Amino acid sequence: MTTGVRRRMGVEERRAQLIGVALELFSHRSPDDVSIDEIAAAAGISRPLVYHYFPGKRSLYEAALKRAADELAARFLEAHEGPLGARLIRVMHRFFDFVEEHGQGFAALMRGGPAGGSSTANALVDGVRQAAYTQIIAHLGVPHPPARLELVVRSWVSLAESTALLWLDGRCIPRAELELQLVHDFAALASVSAAYDQEMAGIMLRVFAQEPADGPFDELLKRLAVLAPAAPGVPPQRRPVQPLR
Repeated sequence: MTTGVRRRMGVEERRAQLIGVALELFSHRSPDDVSIDEIAAAAGISRPLVYHYFPGKRSLYEAALKRAADELAARFLEAHEGPLGARLIRVMHRFFDFVEEHGQGFAALMRGGPAGGSSTANALVDGVRQAAYTQIIAHLGVPHPPARLELVVRSWVSLAESTALLWLDGRCIPRAELELQLVHDFAALASVSAAYDQEMAGIMLRVFAQEPADGPFDELLKRLAVLAPAAPGVPPQRRPVQPLR
């Protein structure tokens, strides 16, 4: 039997509740379209009490973004066990879980927030990108990544972000296919870079040597092989004079 008496929350508990409520609302609608009155109603408190904990919607929005950014960055955490392709598949699956759960919030986070963004929102986005980059570099086991590897990983993180934003607009491609395609994109970007640089070639040969025959990287090679018969021959004058050393 309940008494009907509402338990009084502590300051940090109430702030956490408001951040959670705001994040849920921002996840489904543009932050510009969510009012303080709606946030207060969803939290079961008065509008003035919301302002007691946050000076305005901007500060509450940025607190919600911080939580979202921390959660999104955590989606790139993965045990350093097993082949890289399988790890990246799991990372992409968790990444798209977040994108699907927090569609509007993800879009707002990556586009800098409401009304053109803020320095705080931009810093949070940069933090997510840096966390993703750091995790991928760690999986590759390269303590001091060369410039080409940094370019590949940062380009791939940016590609995953832009792909997710485009997918949210229409979801025209099945999510599972897109997750696999992004893993293939990573292998393709790294392989092209390896064709130009001996150090990158060594890194990718080591990675590919650890991949199983039924892994996602091997599947990419099979898909590319289908195109080979239709590809025009390379004229002798266009062939490289020397092999990569």
